[in-house]
Amino acid sequence: MTSVAPTLPASVPQRPSLARRLVGTWGLRLLGWRIEGNVPDAPRIVIIVAPHTSNWDFVIGFLTYLALQIDATWFGKHSLFRWPVGTVLRHFGGIPIERTRSANMVDVHVAEFRRRERMALALAPEGTRSKVPEWKTGFYHIAVGARAVIVPIALDYAVRRVRISAPLAPTGDMDRDIEALRRNFTASMARIPAGYVDS
Repeated sequence: MTSVAPTLPASVPQRPSLARRLVGTWGLRLLGWRIEGNVPDAPRIVIIVAPHTSNWDFVIGFLTYLALQIDATWFGKHSLFRWPVGTVLRHFGGIPIERTRSANMVDVHVAEFRRRERMALALAPEGTRSKVPEWKTGFYHIAVGARAVIVPIALDYAVRRVRISAPLAPTGDMDRDIEALRRNFTASMARIPAGYVDS
């Protein structure tokens, strides 16, 4: 069953705001999008969003974030965080990253998970809009270290649905788990299908 904005379970980190919910749901409706599925009842969540082939992915993802009223942290290219926009992005959970600098972001985020009772981290496993043969695996290591579940969210442009799939608790067999997660996404969902490798 589809809905513009399902209600979050109590244990999910959230930031209740009628204004956010209205802006998010109105924006999704205006663009013809709906949310399908539900966020699991878990206090620690790593959300992976794909396919990522267009700047429009950020727009749809941000409206979904507002509509759900989820309190999520996310990475963004540092160039997006220039003043005054950067102040707003940080307010909404954004963390700028320098892709050219080497930093152990896995350890940083695992430590942040351990510092909080509840946390949701959202990211694109492809790491870029450019076509890549395989996903970056940082999200998986973060989930393992934080003892978090991984929630796949697909942006399906073919039918304008934000599809929230069943969560996966990492088993430690990374290759098998990532293969299972990738089955939730196909190139046909992408805004630019040729920009996504789904096998």
